[in-house]
Amino acid sequence: MRSTLINTGRTFMLALDHGEDFFTGLTAFCSEQGIRAGFIPSFVGGFSTARLVGSCTPLANPEAPLWEEITVETLEALGGGTLAWDTEEEHLAPHIHVAAGLKGDSAHGRVSHLLDATVQFICEIPIIEVLGSENRPGLTRRRAAELYDVPLLGFGTGL
Repeated sequence: MRSTLINTGRTFMLALDHGEDFFTGLTAFCSEQGIRAGFIPSFVGGFSTARLVGSCTPLANPEAPLWEEITVETLEALGGGTLAWDTEEEHLAPHIHVAAGLKGDSAHGRVSHLLDATVQFICEIPIIEVLGSENRPGLTRRRAAELYDVPLLGFGTGL
């Protein structure tokens, strides 16, 4: 277990509109506002299409992360996640998960890591900034070679 005390900064409400790309809009907003770390307690919205981590075949190694993806269309989503600074690539690295109901399939659900999405109608996203020091964001993300290169959340200068 790891933990750290965080100091929160500004709180925003971001509305992504019909046809906008979820991650493009989110990262552009964070860049404009100078947000290098934060969290999204939850968000609601519709997606015309979304790419999620998933597979329709048996997993070769259930203990390893899954890098395959599926595409789903016309869904309502509830999600949340963290916004951390990728210290190797020097850019914002959002980690977003969603629970989504497929509107045209009796609202059958999908729950997974969100890779990409296009907003349908609107997506309403509260963002809470996490403050760091002058030179370091409060939350960081780096890949862990010992864990299949999964990007892990770190605090300040490391894990």
